[in-house]
Amino acid sequence: MLPLLRRWLFYTLLSAALLFLLFQASHFLEGPHGGHRRSHKSPIERLTHPAFWQPKFRWRDLPQRHPVANLTALPSGPLVDIPKIQHDFEPETQERRVERQARLAAVREAFLHSWDGYKQNAWLQDEVAPVSGESHNGFGGWGATLVDSLDTLWIMGLQKDFRVAVTALKKIDFTTTPLNEVNVFETTIRYLGGFLSAYDVSGQKHKILLEKAVELGDMLYVAFDTPNRMPVTRWDWKNAALGGSQEAARFSLLAEVGSFTLEFTRLSQLTGDNKWYDAIARITDVFEDSQNRTKIPGMWGVMVDTLNADFTRDTTFSIGGMADSLYEYLPKQHLMLGGRSDQYRGMYSTALASIKQHIFFRPLNPDNQQLLLSGTLKRFSSAHISLIPEAQHLTCFAGGMVALAAKAFQQTHELETARQLVDGCLWAYESMPSGIMPEAFHAAPCEETADGNCTWTDQKWYRAINTPAPTKQPVDDTPEQTMKDAQLTIKAAKLVPGFTRIIDPRYMLRPEAIESLFVLYRITGDHTLQDKAWNMFQAISNATKTTIAYAGIQDVSETGSDWIDTMESFWTAETLKYFYLIFSEPDVISLDDYVL
Repeated sequence: MLPLLRRWLFYTLLSAALLFLLFQASHFLEGPHGGHRRSHKSPIERLTHPAFWQPKFRWRDLPQRHPVANLTALPSGPLVDIPKIQHDFEPETQERRVERQARLAAVREAFLHSWDGYKQNAWLQDEVAPVSGESHNGFGGWGATLVDSLDTLWIMGLQKDFRVAVTALKKIDFTTTPLNEVNVFETTIRYLGGFLSAYDVSGQKHKILLEKAVELGDMLYVAFDTPNRMPVTRWDWKNAALGGSQEAARFSLLAEVGSFTLEFTRLSQLTGDNKWYDAIARITDVFEDSQNRTKIPGMWGVMVDTLNADFTRDTTFSIGGMADSLYEYLPKQHLMLGGRSDQYRGMYSTALASIKQHIFFRPLNPDNQQLLLSGTLKRFSSAHISLIPEAQHLTCFAGGMVALAAKAFQQTHELETARQLVDGCLWAYESMPSGIMPEAFHAAPCEETADGNCTWTDQKWYRAINTPAPTKQPVDDTPEQTMKDAQLTIKAAKLVPGFTRIIDPRYMLRPEAIESLFVLYRITGDHTLQDKAWNMFQAISNATKTTIAYAGIQDVSETGSDWIDTMESFWTAETLKYFYLIFSEPDVISLDDYVL
């Protein structure tokens, strides 16, 4: 009996093992990854396929061609006593509470409408197309909206949707993508930032969030495996996976090189593995070393040479697109490190002094408000430096940046600078017929006078409209001709007072303006900022809501503009989150507890 029982057990276990292998083979995918077409081969054919028996590829197992001998460690020692950031709010009245909660509910409904549209039409894809209901996969096809919005789900108390989304993360495979080239910066801020922020705000209880962050972090780290350890920002991941050689580019965008600090630092803090912090510390050292040797000392040009680690050559300077997040991260990184290093504080202070001197400008406006906008500086030669008064929605982060740093570095006089920057973006919103700021426009800068006078006159506006490119000589017209020419331009270009040209009339659901309003509100306690935010939200919602979700619009200079069939992940991950937080109670994601 005993030998028969043993044989029975042996064949039973063998059958079970074969059935398990057949089951695994039936789910073996030959497609690119989890969007994922199923193989048409039989389970037996798949079971005999060589790839079925190969160990799963892991980025961390890929040998480094240029390994680091000694990793730069996270700064250690006691935390520095960072000043309190948030305002001490007084108890709110019943009337204000009712109003605030109604606004909060409206923002939550907007998020749910967006999230439902994504779930029903583009689940586990990068983005839902809010007009057609199709899906877009421009960020790797790993579910950018899902991952980027995880912390918003938690903050809004949508626990069921959060759990469903977290469970779905198991299907994301960072070993492959249909894209030939990965944007390392976008992948970092949308995915790695999404995992880490959700892990922290949910109390670090969902381990898969950190596991996926490490999995992705291991992938991104390979993009830094170059002879000088500068990153390949537009990355041929297939070549890297096969062990091919790679080097950083001759021309890289400033923001795409300098905006890994927060995510990589936090990943090192949570895992105890210094490799990610080392990666960004090497880049930061190059930025610091070159800061006072650029064409405009204190700032960096929008293009840098990562191949030669030379960040000093470019002649165009801005804190807008291609540069913005580098500057934004400087004070935030100081806070992320608990003030244990003065490096980022010093770099920020040096940069701000140069930005105030060269980039911020005061726009002429009919109400003579004290406003600031951020322009673009071009150095044509050592003797010819020209400010282009082009304001971008992307630069609206500056008010929040300056306000946060003013509190953290005890420079409270800079809160007035922050307020004028925020008011400048609010002016741009409120000036448009749609109530929404355009992507980019030119404003009439105040004329330099000894007494700093910036009083509005129509003639000053007309003259600014007629001003040619900075490389040309000004036109000397009579006041009558100036007015006539300007009025033709005003009508043709649909200009409003103070605006001289609308470069890009779109609105792409961007978060920068509401983020700065939120930060300034939490720092000052000024409730009028909540009212401004509500007006912004209503204007945006009215113009962008579709039956599926929310869409960008073509032209903010008119009402009822056509939609753009795009809803980037930052709409649910940032824009609606900041609208929600400005109407939340002050202790919800306090600026004293989190670096946002």
